Amino acid sequence: MSLLEELNSLITGCGLPVETGVFSGAAPDAYMVITPLSDSFGLIADNRPQAEVQEARLSLYAKGNYTKHKNAAVRALLDADFTITDRRYIEYETDTSYHHYAIDVAKTYELE
Repeated sequence: MSLLEELNSLITGCGLPVETGVFSGAAPDAYMVITPLSDSFGLIADNRPQAEVQEARLSLYAKGNYTKHKNAAVRALLDADFTITDRRYIEYETDTSYHHYAIDVAKTYELE
């Protein structure tokens, strides 16, 4: 399973839809967008990589109180052995009434 597949499954399991940001109707009151950040070789032995570190940003958009969604996502990520590398409040979007909160994560996958 790839990082994006694992994150998509984990976040939807928390009750949050994962969106691309393109809506045919009204946007949900809370959703996440997953953006891949990097793929790098983490562990190298004998000049051959043994594992790959994949990183992504989870952008939470929520109207009203965003903390319950943030806390549920953080608990699920930690329980699934993700490393949280950064968490930060980005902004309140006055034109859409969404709070934007970002969670950066990383996970190591063995090369097949």
